[in-house]
Amino acid sequence: MKAITIGSAMVDIITIVEDADIERMTMHNATSSFLLLEQGRKIDAESITIHVGGGAINTAVCLSRLGHQVASLAKLGEDVYGERIIQCLDQEKVSREHIVRTQEDGTGVAVMISSHDRNATIFTQRGVNRLLRKEDLKPAMFENMELVYISSLSDGSSDCFPLIADLAHSAGAFVATNPGIRQLTSRLNPLYDSLEHVDLIALNSVEAAALIPGIYARGLESTGAQLADLPEDCPDLLRTGLTFGGFTISLPVLFDAITSLGPRYFVLTDGRNGAYLSDGRTIFHGTTLDVKPQGTAGAGDAFISTLVGWIAEAQPLEKCLKAAAINSANVVKVIDTQSGLLDKNSLNQQLHELESEITVQKFDILNLAR
Repeated sequence: MKAITIGSAMVDIITIVEDADIERMTMHNATSSFLLLEQGRKIDAESITIHVGGGAINTAVCLSRLGHQVASLAKLGEDVYGERIIQCLDQEKVSREHIVRTQEDGTGVAVMISSHDRNATIFTQRGVNRLLRKEDLKPAMFENMELVYISSLSDGSSDCFPLIADLAHSAGAFVATNPGIRQLTSRLNPLYDSLEHVDLIALNSVEAAALIPGIYARGLESTGAQLADLPEDCPDLLRTGLTFGGFTISLPVLFDAITSLGPRYFVLTDGRNGAYLSDGRTIFHGTTLDVKPQGTAGAGDAFISTLVGWIAEAQPLEKCLKAAAINSANVVKVIDTQSGLLDKNSLNQQLHELESEITVQKFDILNLAR
C-alpha cells in the first residue's frame, strides 16, 4: 500500500534520571504527578541519548516496517538535526521526496526528562514544524496514495489541515488524522468543517474531551446514540463519559456525533485503560498488554499508525486493535519512539503468541435518533 505521512519531524534528546536522584509529587485529588527539579543543582543522569521522532516520522517508520511503501512530508532545518532525520528516513526506506529543507528556522527538537514511572516530561522547540504552508502542498503528492496519515500539526501549520484533507480525499485515499490538543483548541472549527473528507480520526481522552463544546454548539449531541444495559465488566470510561468546560458527554453520543460529520471510524485511546474504536454501529474496547514501561513517548503514534494501516487493508477490527496494542507495547518497552516498532513478520508472530492476552469487548449502538 502506498502511503504518505504529514506532520512534525523532531530530534528527541532523552534524559533518564534515577528515581533516587529526583523527587516526584503526586496530587491526591487530581490525576497529575510532577517531577521536581531543584534550581541550580547539577543532577547525574542514568543516560542521555539522541533519537529521531516526531509524529510524521514515527508513523512513517511504523508503516514502512509493516511493509507499506511510505513517503513523508515534513519540514527540516538546514542543520545537523535535519541531517540526522534524513539518515533515519533513508535507513527505514521512507521516501524523502516531499521533505522540505529551509533556513527559516531550525529542525524541531524535544528534550525529555524521564524518571519513576518513565512518563516523560517533554520540552519542545518546534522550529520549522510550525512553518508548513499551503504552497508546500501539491496535488501530485497525493496521486496514487492509498493512505494519507495527518499527524498533529504545529501552530501555523494547522492552517493547512483543510487543504490536506481535501487533496487526500480528492485523490481517493483513506484519510486518517491524529490532531493534537493545541490544534483542537485553537482551530477546532476548521477541523470540524473538514471531517467530511476524513475516514478515521484518532484522539486520546484529553483531546476527545476538547471536542465537547463544539458538539453542543452544533447541536450534535441530539443525534447521539445510547447503549443497551452495560455489563458489570464495562470499561469505566464507557460508563462515565468525558467532561470538558462543564459539559459531560457519553462515549456513544460522542462517537455518533463525530461520525455523523463524515468519519467512518473514531478511535479514542485511554492509556493503560485501553482503547475504543467505533465504526458507527459497534463500539470495540481493547485492553493493553501489561509491560514494564521504559518510555511512553511514541506509544500513541505506534498504536494509531498500526491500527490505521491494518484498517486500510480491511483487516477485522478486533484483530486491528490487538495488533495495535502489541506494537504500542513494544514501543513502551524502550526509551525512544522508534526502536521498538515491529516489522510485519514480527508483529504477526507476536499477534499469534499474545492474542489471547488482549481482550476486545463489543457494544452495539442502539436507538440512533437522527
